Amino acid sequence: MKRLSRSEHNISRKQIDESTLKVLYRLHRHGYKAYLVGGCVRDLLLERTPKDFDVGTDATPQQVKKLFRNCFLVGRRFRLAHIRFGKNTVIEVATFRRHPRPEELPEDPAEHSTFIQNQFGTPEEDASRRDFTINALFYDIGDFSVIDHVGGLQDLKKRQLRIIGDPRVRFEEDPVRMLRALEFRARLDFKLDAQTLDAIETKAPLIALAAAARIREEILDLFRLGIGADVLHQASSLGLMEPMMAGYQPGGTTFRLLSLLNEQFNKTGKVDEAMILAALFIDHFWQKCPVKAALPINEVLQSASQLLTPYSAHFHLAHGLRHQARELLVGCYRFARGLGHRGQKRFLHHPATPKALEFFRLWLEASDGNLALLKTWQKALHTRDEASQKTPRQANRRTRRRPRRARQKKPI
Repeated sequence: MKRLSRSEHNISRKQIDESTLKVLYRLHRHGYKAYLVGGCVRDLLLERTPKDFDVGTDATPQQVKKLFRNCFLVGRRFRLAHIRFGKNTVIEVATFRRHPRPEELPEDPAEHSTFIQNQFGTPEEDASRRDFTINALFYDIGDFSVIDHVGGLQDLKKRQLRIIGDPRVRFEEDPVRMLRALEFRARLDFKLDAQTLDAIETKAPLIALAAAARIREEILDLFRLGIGADVLHQASSLGLMEPMMAGYQPGGTTFRLLSLLNEQFNKTGKVDEAMILAALFIDHFWQKCPVKAALPINEVLQSASQLLTPYSAHFHLAHGLRHQARELLVGCYRFARGLGHRGQKRFLHHPATPKALEFFRLWLEASDGNLALLKTWQKALHTRDEASQKTPRQANRRTRRRPRRARQKKPI
């Protein structure tokens, strides 16, 4: 174990959220170990602003609840204490965990997961359970020191990302760690150590066994962080994309388009999952539906559905989301073949057309396409909007109601 005294590191209590300090101090006053744990310690040491602050302690969840009236215990599989301050602030407090010995496991295998997640242990045992060395650092509120049980400080200095333990075993335990490794590499601008990189290439097919909901949320998080294109590009080069996304085939413009989408999401603050989905499959879509082939629209619709269905089924996507992505792909096809085709008027008045045109614009930019064609369609849409607007006389005209017929009273 390595411990840095207050004078040997840059973390100040002024950088720590006030509500988090209250939790740390109260736990410490009552004789419990109270540490900042995980990513917040890493970020503070790197002089970055933490997204949130997590607290680790040797107090059990029930003991934490006794100390705080505003505490709520959550999670059956992994019991945690949530301490609420006001309407929007929740401090998560976790008891130090350990790996149980094989002889301690229950006889029923179905109970293993819950049992394993709720075996309380020491800070050192808790650190060894974490994924990366740089995420296993602790800040002790008792003496303001930084504690390192697994060599995370040295890896921070080297700007290196390293798995705790044998990376092959850790990726077998949780295949999503492979995607998280690429996420941290991009977020922090760190390098992956050779052993971790080799393990990802070897164990890449295991990502198909991970829960689809987790993979989907991880991918969306990547785009929220502004690193989606970068991470998915490296995931593709390491063989993670094909098993992770059924039916996916990398193409030349895919990652340029994803980068442009990331820039747009950063400006608007909103991540559009339908656009991400369409972007991931657009190169494959053009292979199946080349514009020069002049395919009927029904055939284009069918091809787009066939591309998206395996992914949608694997990730249990809502029908509406798959439909939106399909409309974007088919809209691109309509735009690419130009004006003057059958059904153009109906297409111009379709509510999904403006969004499809924005996606087409991004694709043209990514593929160095014909921007003159884009301007032609933009003009057509503008003309449609002008034609659909009412004249002032029409706007002011009151609709006359047909007079109601007087009901005849029945004779008494």
